[in-house]
Amino acid sequence: MALHVIQGIPVSTGVALGRAFFLNRGRARNIPRHNIPDGDVQGELSRVEHAFSRALVELEDIQGRVPAELLEHARIIDSHIMMLQDPKLLESAKAYIQSMQLNAEWALEKAVADIETVFRSIEDAYIRERIQDVRLVAGRVQQHLLGESGNSLRSINTRIILLAHDLSPADTVELEVGKIMAFATVTGGKTSHTGILARAMQIPAIVGAPDLEESIQDGQLIIIDGLQGRIIVEPDEEELASFTDLKYQFEEYQAGINRSSHLPAETIDGYRVKVFANIELLEEVSSVLGNGGEGVGLYRTEYSYLNRLKLPDEEQLLEEYQDLASIMFPGKVVLRTLDVGADKFMNHFGGLDEANPALGLRAVRFCLHHMDLFRVQLRAILRASVHENISLMFPMVSGLGELRQVKSVFNSVRMELKKEGLKYNPEMPVGIMIELPSAMITADILATEVDFFSIGTNDLIQYSLGIDRTNSFVSYLYQPLHPALIRMIKYVVDAGHRAGIEVSICGEMAADPYCIPVLMGMHVDCLSMNPQAVPVIKHIIRQATMEECKALLKDVLASKTVGRNNKLVKDSIFRRHPSELMFYSSLLDEGY
Repeated sequence: MALHVIQGIPVSTGVALGRAFFLNRGRARNIPRHNIPDGDVQGELSRVEHAFSRALVELEDIQGRVPAELLEHARIIDSHIMMLQDPKLLESAKAYIQSMQLNAEWALEKAVADIETVFRSIEDAYIRERIQDVRLVAGRVQQHLLGESGNSLRSINTRIILLAHDLSPADTVELEVGKIMAFATVTGGKTSHTGILARAMQIPAIVGAPDLEESIQDGQLIIIDGLQGRIIVEPDEEELASFTDLKYQFEEYQAGINRSSHLPAETIDGYRVKVFANIELLEEVSSVLGNGGEGVGLYRTEYSYLNRLKLPDEEQLLEEYQDLASIMFPGKVVLRTLDVGADKFMNHFGGLDEANPALGLRAVRFCLHHMDLFRVQLRAILRASVHENISLMFPMVSGLGELRQVKSVFNSVRMELKKEGLKYNPEMPVGIMIELPSAMITADILATEVDFFSIGTNDLIQYSLGIDRTNSFVSYLYQPLHPALIRMIKYVVDAGHRAGIEVSICGEMAADPYCIPVLMGMHVDCLSMNPQAVPVIKHIIRQATMEECKALLKDVLASKTVGRNNKLVKDSIFRRHPSELMFYSSLLDEGY
């Protein structure tokens, strides 16, 4: 039996067996904390300024040495450089030195803690987890304050499994990719850059693994189970044999579905579904194309606004959107306008006293409140639309009145560009996300005003069932096959089709093999998911028939409980894919 089994969050699939190597064990600990006499204040101020300067020079040097295989991730390093150049973190640390006479290391820790407090209140998981970038940048500054010599990655001469408290994009520049079998980190979440990097390198990765540092020693034999998110420490012979077998089975399975990932997603009886990918970084485009994605069904434009000294201007956004469109051409690209709230832009607009930001001034509400910001983004999107593969999507639209408001702004911007003689595509499709119950109920009305629907299942489930799936007390209620939700989704699909517009499913349901037959039975036009899920979902679709999917949907619609629906779906999947179930994770549990 293994010495330890540590559970974390799987962010890149696969199985790896090898020896542990720690990159930065304990870097976040052992920070000296003491008060300094009056005469030392100026010295501490100089120390922290010098540490920031050295960290900046170091990152700029690393930026110039990004290897070809990781070149697409240089933009993440750019964002870390911008954070170091932003005076706010440095000034906050200096203020603690001056006002409380704290040593530089402790002052920096308190400055980061202040930022963490703000980020913890953010509803959006992707934005919330960007605090990890702040920690990584601060950690690099702390290294210089503490006089640490940095990591010893260049001394690695064997293949290892890399473990770390955290792992930044800059750290990976020091890696020799061929020597890293897998990653595991103490910190991080599903959207952390560690996962993006691991998926780009096509190696297993686990993040958010507590007790990693305390439970594993350098050189110990470990197994990274990127399918279930487990780290097995010092496995016994039986476990070693079992996971070795699982590793080869998965690699064979993965190779098979990857070989066919560029084939159309078409059922045995000829029903074709488009399979797109959701991304938030330009560097993820290679993953979309490599995994057989037919387009980008959701480009989260928020990242372009984060970690900047100032808001991006029209030309910067235009360049980004044009790059994305040209690389993906002729594949479709759907640009979602800003889906953020004032809590993400405190540096620029000041914080709002909102008791519940998730239900406050966010998404289109935020954009309508900050019209200048909104118009700049719309101008950039419209100008980029000359590539003719760009579509525009508005998030969190609550009803017809709000939709007509944003369309009025959109049309005003179009007229503005026309007067200026700037080119744009006058036929660019405009759609909305259906993620609020109010939008779902009025889908038949909204469908007459737009060119397409994208059902955002993550938020629709949470808002409809009144639960936060990140809350451990109620996460069990997050049930994609709840009878109410299935009826809601079908109602929206039918309303869209009656109006002659396309309807896509965007969210984790679209990437869940267990949910695919039910969604297919509704005749959805498109599924949009994380790029790594594309080969599996295409594989599932190509082995299905619409007759089976429609029969399953009929049974699910007739069912009264989640438990019954989950059993119906799991039984159906098992009959069609009995040997593959070990490779599938699902949102479904027993239900109620």
